[in-house]
Amino acid sequence: MSNNSSRAILRLEAVSRHYGDAANKIEVLNGADLAVHSGEMVALVAPSGAGKSTLLHLAGLLERPSSGEVFIGEKSCGTMNDDERTKTIRVDIGFIYQFHHLLPEFTALENVTLPQMIAGLTKSEAAERAAQLLEYMHIAQRATHRPSELSGGEQQRVAIARAVANAPKLLLADEPTGNLDPETASYVFEALTRLVRSSGLAALIATHNHQLAAKMDRIVTIKEGKIVPFEG
Repeated sequence: MSNNSSRAILRLEAVSRHYGDAANKIEVLNGADLAVHSGEMVALVAPSGAGKSTLLHLAGLLERPSSGEVFIGEKSCGTMNDDERTKTIRVDIGFIYQFHHLLPEFTALENVTLPQMIAGLTKSEAAERAAQLLEYMHIAQRATHRPSELSGGEQQRVAIARAVANAPKLLLADEPTGNLDPETASYVFEALTRLVRSSGLAALIATHNHQLAAKMDRIVTIKEGKIVPFEG
């Protein structure tokens, strides 16, 4: 059940995105609408090439729509300059990818500490919060290990901790369990769910895993450029 009584953290209003010129126009999204609320997990399930990555890029302010508007909280993002967009991405949005993208030369703790120091926290403050997040993700015992010394599930739990280290409002995930075996994927997803529920994050999660999608509040897909309820 979606949490419509809470505040919409992400809103897409009549968003269109096309590529190419008029003669060779490829329309990926066409008047798409979506709202994701605080504490809500929305699964995005669609075939390859349907526009999942484009939608995540637009929601994460990595691309600009051809028309329509993206809101993060109450902020309209269309009128932001590059500096304002960069700040919003850094402060309000967390990203999780299929591959963990952890920095190989740093430990798990350091990987979660660094984004917070970049955002302005002292090293001790950042390390304390990083340790708390690793504890919450049940991976504190691996804090001093580098990514190459961690299993796939451990790497992804560290990546989740890093994504939320700066307490974003919105979490965007692209196949976050795609590289994991079913048992590990389920464990990582449960950890992610606990985090979303306890922190009030809004989460939009693209996945091919229908079992995991069914555990979220609702499932949407992309059909003829629109975002519509998924009818599996």
